[in-house]
Amino acid sequence: MTDDAPVVAAQFEMPGWSEENATALLGFIEKVGDEGLFARDYNPDALAAAILANDQAKLDTLATDTFLLLATHLRDGRTPNAARKQWFMTDSDGENEPLLALLTAALGAGTVAETLASLNPVHPDFAVLRAALKRAKTAADAQAIRVNMERWRWMPRDLGERYVVSNVPEYLTRVVHGGTVIATHKAVVGKKSTPTPQLNPMATGIIVNPNWTLPRSIINEGIGATIARNPAAARAQGYTWTGSGKTLSVVQKPGPNNALGVMKMEMLNEHAIYLHDTPSKNAFNAAARAFSHGCIRTERALHFSGLMAVMFAGRSPEEFGEAIASGKTTRFGFDQPFPVYVAYWTVVPDGKGGVKKLADLYERDAPVVASFARPGRPAATIIAPVPPPVVPTVDTAARVTTPGTSGIY
Repeated sequence: MTDDAPVVAAQFEMPGWSEENATALLGFIEKVGDEGLFARDYNPDALAAAILANDQAKLDTLATDTFLLLATHLRDGRTPNAARKQWFMTDSDGENEPLLALLTAALGAGTVAETLASLNPVHPDFAVLRAALKRAKTAADAQAIRVNMERWRWMPRDLGERYVVSNVPEYLTRVVHGGTVIATHKAVVGKKSTPTPQLNPMATGIIVNPNWTLPRSIINEGIGATIARNPAAARAQGYTWTGSGKTLSVVQKPGPNNALGVMKMEMLNEHAIYLHDTPSKNAFNAAARAFSHGCIRTERALHFSGLMAVMFAGRSPEEFGEAIASGKTTRFGFDQPFPVYVAYWTVVPDGKGGVKKLADLYERDAPVVASFARPGRPAATIIAPVPPPVVPTVDTAARVTTPGTSGIY
């Protein structure tokens, strides 16, 4: 999780604001409620006064600061990191869309409002939420929509050409290619006591007939005791182990009892969260499917893993079928790794042009709503790099060493 106010080193001179550009900024601020933000954050009265005051230096400073703060909130979200519970997304929008360059271009072209509007997420679901905000009938409905517009801004503005997205409150995983959802699978997500975090690791491959290396928390929950009391029963379930007590390391071999089932999506991340199959198929029949230790169990795992192997690893259906039938652990590496977004939207499109509210499984909405009553995250602090020292030119011919001196001047 990055700092709320990163420090950016840049060559920066205060730009000049024309009355037309400043007025366009003011006009955008006055309608910024349509974007799920709050005009009060950007002090429109002070900006209006600066436009009328005929004080160019003051206008340049105030308008620049206001633009950068507003652009930060539009691009990265208003919500401070402390209110983003279990959010570990990485977002490269800061590198891809540096605000100083956008500001310079907008002032030169007279496109301040258009440039700000361009910072909105490009996914059509965001546009549905934005439209729904205008139609919200109650303050609570409006707040819920704002929370989820914010969550879109915490993510990369463009999710990419191909990706997998699991929306935890929806208990669904979707495969997206070329902007089209090509597969949808029911998902089992983390229990309230072991919630699934929000993150976006890169998927690098699909593993069929995987081994399962048990995390310490699950060893402590029961299998460690089973190994100590009844090792034969543990072996019958496919477990092998080394060490004992605090040094106990446990692996479950591939097979019908393996907790990962027939496949595991390879997603490198420090939280050890990944998509996988499960032998407990009945869990997919429940409406609310929060049963896991944090990983995401995936319905119709053979279909999911076969799609991954054929479309993204370049394998034939026959190769995939043979690997499954062999019972051996096989990895199909993806030609081009792609992101898996483990997201948390509690208001989503309903498929009819409107939106629907989902249960806030982990109670993550309230901290975001509470943050709306406080100042939002600040814009990046911009500093000018220290220029290199100027080395004076020395006329060596004029240098004379006299007796009794060190020869150093």
